[in-house]
This record gives sequence, C-alpha cells and structure tokens, in this order.
Amino acid sequence: MSENKKETKNQDMIEKEMKEKMKQTVEDEKIPSSLEPEAVEKMLETRKKKKSNNRRWKYASVAAAACVCLVVGAVGYTNMNAGKNERPGTVTEGRSEEDQGKIALAKNYDEIKKYLKENEKRAKGQNGFGRADAAYMTDGAMAESSVAESTKDMAGADYSDTNIRQEGVGEADTVKTDGKNLYILNDQTVEIVDVSQAEMKDLASIEIDENCFIREVFVSDGRLVILYTESKCEEGKKAEDGIYKDYTCAAVYDVTDPANPREAGVISQSGQYHTMRVKDGYVYLVSDFYTYYDSSVSNESDYIPQIQGSLLRAEDIYMPQGTTGSQHTVISAFALSDPTEKLQTKAIFGNAGMCYVSENNIYITEEYYGKSETENIQTSIRKIAYDKGTLDAVGQTKIDGVLNDSFSIDEYNGYLRIAATVIPSDYNNRIMPVPYVEEGGSDVIVEDEVAVDNASIETNALYVLDENLEMTGSIQNLAKEETIHSARFMGDIGYFVTFKQIDPLFSVDLSDPSNPKIIGELKIPGFSDYLHPYGDGKLLGIGLSVDEEGMTTEGVKLSMFDISDPANVKEMSTYVLENVLSTDAGYNYKAVFADAEKNLFGFMAYGDSIEYKMFTYDEAEGFKEVFSKDIVNYGNVRGLYIGETFYLVAGNTVESFTLNGFEKIDDLVL
Repeated sequence: MSENKKETKNQDMIEKEMKEKMKQTVEDEKIPSSLEPEAVEKMLETRKKKKSNNRRWKYASVAAAACVCLVVGAVGYTNMNAGKNERPGTVTEGRSEEDQGKIALAKNYDEIKKYLKENEKRAKGQNGFGRADAAYMTDGAMAESSVAESTKDMAGADYSDTNIRQEGVGEADTVKTDGKNLYILNDQTVEIVDVSQAEMKDLASIEIDENCFIREVFVSDGRLVILYTESKCEEGKKAEDGIYKDYTCAAVYDVTDPANPREAGVISQSGQYHTMRVKDGYVYLVSDFYTYYDSSVSNESDYIPQIQGSLLRAEDIYMPQGTTGSQHTVISAFALSDPTEKLQTKAIFGNAGMCYVSENNIYITEEYYGKSETENIQTSIRKIAYDKGTLDAVGQTKIDGVLNDSFSIDEYNGYLRIAATVIPSDYNNRIMPVPYVEEGGSDVIVEDEVAVDNASIETNALYVLDENLEMTGSIQNLAKEETIHSARFMGDIGYFVTFKQIDPLFSVDLSDPSNPKIIGELKIPGFSDYLHPYGDGKLLGIGLSVDEEGMTTEGVKLSMFDISDPANVKEMSTYVLENVLSTDAGYNYKAVFADAEKNLFGFMAYGDSIEYKMFTYDEAEGFKEVFSKDIVNYGNVRGLYIGETFYLVAGNTVESFTLNGFEKIDDLVL
C-alpha cells in the first residue's frame, strides 16, 4: 500500500487544525528572526545544495560528545524534584501525593470526561500549546537485564533472533525466523519463505486489507502473529466526512504447516500500534489511543478505548498523575496458543509515552512540563506488573528529567535504574543553532549558536528506585550543559554517553548509594549513538567521529571499549567509515545485527550510497569490514543467520550467503 493510502482522513484534519493553531501562535508570539519561515526555507534549501561528496560537517559549538560511564551499585537513587539552582546531590522534600504511590482506578466514564474537559480548557486557553501538565511523546520508538542474547538453538542448529531490549522477553520485528522459515513483512502481505534448502522457496502469502498497515510480525511454537493498525470509518458516518478511528490488531495464525497458514483468532483494541512483547506463551499488545474529545459532540467511544468492539470498563482504566489527560496506553494480554483462552485489558489514561518492558513489569513513561518556568520537565513513571496474562498496577512516581530512549531505563534485581537529562521548563529560552553557509565554501554548513535571554542549563542524573518506586539513591548535576545520547546497563554497571563537546569518559562508583564517587576519566573525541555488549569485558559503540576541537565530523565511528576494569575504561580500537554519514543504530536497535559469539555485527550505512555492512573485531587487528552490499529496495532491511547461512532481507528481496566468507548462494524476489 502507498504512503498516501496509509494516511487517514482524520489525520489530515488534525494536521490542518494544528497548522491553524501554529499560525495563530506565530502571530501572537515574537519569534527569533532565525526561525522566520523565510530563514528556515533558506536553511533547508542550503542543505539541499550541499555537495554529496563532502564528508565534513562543521558546527560552531555542538559537535562532539563525552561518554559518561557510571558504575551502578545494586542500589542507589536520587532526589526527584531538585531545582536547577540547588547544590549537587541535594534533595527537595514535599512532593504531592499525586506524584507517587498507588495508581487510582476510574470510578466511571464521567471522571475521565472531567479530565478531558480540563485538558480542552487549558489547550484553548493557551492556543493548544499549554505548558501545565502537557506531555509529549518520547518513544520512540523507536531500545536487558541489559544483555539480551540474540541466538537460539533448534534441533542442533542455531539461528539469530531480533536484537531485543530485554533478555527473556520476545519482541516482534519486520523479519522473524523459527530456524526453518523466514516470515517477512512485504508491504500489505506477510511472506513465508522456506530456507531449509540452498534454493529458497516462497511457501505462502498472507494478505491484509488495504485499509490496514502491517507494522511487525512475531513467530513462536507454530504460531505467527501479524500486528497491524486498521483505520475504520466511524459508525454512522460517511467515509467522505473524514471521521476515522484507528485500531490495533493482532491476527494469530497456525503455521505448523507453513505452506497452509490458518487463522486462529484476531484481537482488536483502540489506538495505533505501539509495541508488543511475548513471555511464557502470552502476548502483551500495546497501543496508543488518542481521544477525539469535543465537549459538545463526543460519544463515549470517542474517549473510552474499546477491546473486541466493546468499551473498556471504567474499573480497568488507570487514572493519570496530573490534572489532565488526552490519551490512553492500552495493554491487552492473551494466550499465544489460543487468543480466545484468556484476555485481560487495562488502559493507562494520561498522555501516553515511551514503554519499557522488563521480565516482570511494564513501565509507561510520560513527560510533563512544570507549572512554572523555574520547574524542571519531569517524567512520570507508572508500573504495571504482568504474569501469565494478568495485569496489575503496582505504583507510580515522577522524576526530574527526560529519557533519551528505552535504554535509559532498566530493571535489575528488583531495582529500576534511570539515566535522565534534567531540563528546566523554560524550554523557549534556549540556545538556538543558526545555520549559515561558510564564506568561500557553498558545500559546508556552519551552525552558530546564538544565546537567547535567560537560557536554561541542562544537567544529567541517575536515579535508582526500589520495587515500590521509592528513591534509594542518586547522582545529580552530572555533565552540565550536555544531554544523554545513549545508555546501556549491564548488571551492576551502567554506561552513559553525554553529548556536547570533548569531555571525559567518566566511571562513577555507586555501590554505596550515600557516597557516589567518580573513579575513572577518559577523554575521547566522537560519541556513540548506540552501545552494545560484545563479549566479556568489551562494549561496542556505534556513533560519529569528531575531531578534538569538537568542530568537524568525518563519518560514522566504531569504538571498542575495554570495560574489564570499570575504574579504568579504555578505548581499545576505533574505525571510521569516512563515506558514511549515519546508521539506523541510534534510533532503531532492532535494525542492528550483533552476535559476539560469532564475532559479527552489522547495520545499514547511509552515505553516497546505501549499504548493509558487516564487521568483525580482533584485539590485535581491530575492526574489519567483511561484507558490504548495496541496497536498492531498502525498506525493512534485516540481516540474520540460520546455521551457517546468512540472509539479507531488503523489501521484497531475500539473498543468502555463506556465513564464513559471505559468498552468494541464492536470491528470491517475493
């Protein structure tokens, strides 16, 4: 299906309304000249004219990064409401009851309507862009106890699985395998490909209606789950009226005979697809339901999520921490073996956000601006326990700061560790990058920073929470004027990369939560967008190469860190891909192939051309590129292996190679 068909009419209406609000806001507010439409258009046009063979990006201030390695003790945590002017490590008491404690259930639908009315009132009062209790999405995403294995054993043959976030918790992806077949998302179909022989064979195709958008697939124990979002015209309305609602669906198929898949059941719930997880034979389906509330015309189905066509009961809806709410995070649990066997659904009402799933709990995070410009932006965290298809609320809290991605939050031995960048709510008073073309060189973009009055200062913090989300320890005011760019927790150790200019690589010992200490320092140019454990005592970093002045980047940088002694972390080896500008690694961990046991890792590389690259690492010789393949149809590109064969899937094509030497075996067009 084309992208145009995937866009629903109601989204067009929403976009139109937002544009009108933005236009009104621009008319009412004075904005910097650098952000005037003409200036922005000139900037974009300048970027388009940049020569493709140039690999040097200049920045007047923001260019490099510091890698901050924190040694995290089994316990340790922070003050959640420290103001921006407080001394390092101080704690502010007196949070309100709504900030922490049990999660309240809705008494009835009218209670939810009350929140929506308040949200509508505040939005209208502030041109639709109100600060108080207004949250914005941080997903992302598009992120173990921190080291998730990516291989499985089957009948003596091993195969790679999706690069998952949490060990022991299954995830869907655009390509999956059961060790015998490949299950591939191809536009509006899912293709089942037999790879048991050298010559690949397309066994079957499962097609989804054109008003549906397939997001991911999952396969396990003879069951295939196809996850898609369906747009339906509102009942009683005409399609031309543009009133559509989105529903997330999980269609389960019996693929014990992969050539003849049979539908076993379909689960449908309100909202757009967010993610899914599988553990112990149960699927946990997560969607974001954006309410369509207008106090003059709304029906209950406009602001109450549905499951299997019926409104969710009020007692299954958890209320927000703030005083407003506009979205539901809907979670349904059902048995993979029989979707009709057990079904439980809960909705977390608030403003939606990022989702992190540990081995036993689901964490929903939301970002909230403070009620005044002197307060920090906060992240709300709500904890839902799950076990064999049951869902139970545990508690909630708030922390100062925002999360970079789901790798910034991690559960280990009952404790939740969080790496956050603390940002004051005066978000408009920030340093603004002003791009311009350097004199004498039309192919080089320089971004000068112009300080705005009363610009805020960012800092970073690490928090540790117990199983009840109570603070146990913290470290604060770390790496001022920088932001966390990547993180990776590995047992009792946490590693964090902060972004600004050349800075040290810190190691911080938090084994004593009352007395954190910086125990190591390493100055390195460049930064890593993505960190991945790579065998005993090694950590792989994928990011950008930046010079020592923090002014110029020349390409993607691979780094291997020696972390055998956290107090003396070393950068063992580096490798710069000079003709590569970016990778998928920083924003889509599922797109990364990494297997330390096989000593192979790979990813998509974007530059003058688009390629899929594979590398090995040797302590004596460093990094070595062992495979590179130009990608023409680069949608949903994944690399994986079964036994001694490597498969590269790119859109509607599948190619196979020997895992040792990467010699071509076969190809198949779907």
